[in-house]
Amino acid sequence: MAEGNKKWYVLRAISGKEMKVKETLDAACKNNAILKSCISKVLVPTETVLTTRGGKKVPKERVLLSGYVFVEAELRGDIESFLQNTSNVIDFVRSRDGQKRPEPASEAEMERMLRKAEDESEQLAEAGENDYLVGESVKVNFGPFSGFVGEIHEVNRERHELTVIVKVFGRETPLKLDNSQVERAGE
Repeated sequence: MAEGNKKWYVLRAISGKEMKVKETLDAACKNNAILKSCISKVLVPTETVLTTRGGKKVPKERVLLSGYVFVEAELRGDIESFLQNTSNVIDFVRSRDGQKRPEPASEAEMERMLRKAEDESEQLAEAGENDYLVGESVKVNFGPFSGFVGEIHEVNRERHELTVIVKVFGRETPLKLDNSQVERAGE
């Protein structure tokens, strides 16, 4: 994972500013050959989650470990000082025995953390999939038909869409709806 003398270090950052720290460090490495040779990777573990905005599902990146930025670097005095004094960085995560120098994360810890982040992302993706069934009763919660209860006639799992049959003035009317525009009747 780490190359040469480079090891993984953990920076504590202001919560919500992790991506800003990553952008700052990436830009600094791009513009400075010395930094580029000493810092090989800056990582903020994220996952893509679907949020509902205006009745539509919109993908959004969410930080998995709030307040932490992982840096693979060869930590010399000037590089340590640069990382520690980067805007929105609080400090390095240091050992509990009171050492002054930042303690590198072990390869096993980094692999376990990255694997855990990947597993959580997969679990959330599976949970967000379309699990509605044909014949199931649902209530429309968005748009002009909000409040209508109908039965699922068709399920398109790839596009996260449903065809729901509702009764309007006594007539059966099919509606093409996004997953986020319905909820199970009785919830």
